[in-house]
Amino acid sequence: MKNTTLLILGIAASFYLGFFFKTISLKETKTKIDVKKEMKYNKKIKDMKLGNFSVSLSVKDIKVSKQFYESLGFKAFFGNIDQKFIIMKNGSAIIGLFQGMFENNILTFNPGWDENGQNIDNFDDVRDIQRQLKSENIKLITEADEKTTGPASFMVADPDGNVILFDQHR
Repeated sequence: MKNTTLLILGIAASFYLGFFFKTISLKETKTKIDVKKEMKYNKKIKDMKLGNFSVSLSVKDIKVSKQFYESLGFKAFFGNIDQKFIIMKNGSAIIGLFQGMFENNILTFNPGWDENGQNIDNFDDVRDIQRQLKSENIKLITEADEKTTGPASFMVADPDGNVILFDQHR
């Protein structure tokens, strides 16, 4: 009787373990399929040269924020604290501190600039990026005038509501 009970428990345990591992395997397969599908989707989108990337932070007191980020090793390299904005850098990490200019933090791309604020030759004009995003049915918050050249900007929000600014200075 004891052997029969152990045999039944062993078979049941094997069944449940097999079911468990098969479920995990199916989830991994689904994840791999989803990634491949996403990669296929992304291939139809042209590679965009977006330029410099930074995070623009809305701060309450720019002097206090500047001091805080200096303690993390950031150094000011552009802007004017008296005009309530300053750009700071630590290696390749770039942040902008902005007091009273916008409500929430913003992800920022600067087509035409490298991480040192220097002009680069090979970049996509902000209007070309805007047209590409519109062709993908991405809703714009603001738009650049496509009849102009030179400095311009536009904004979009990602699916979670994070605002992204494309800000071309030249």
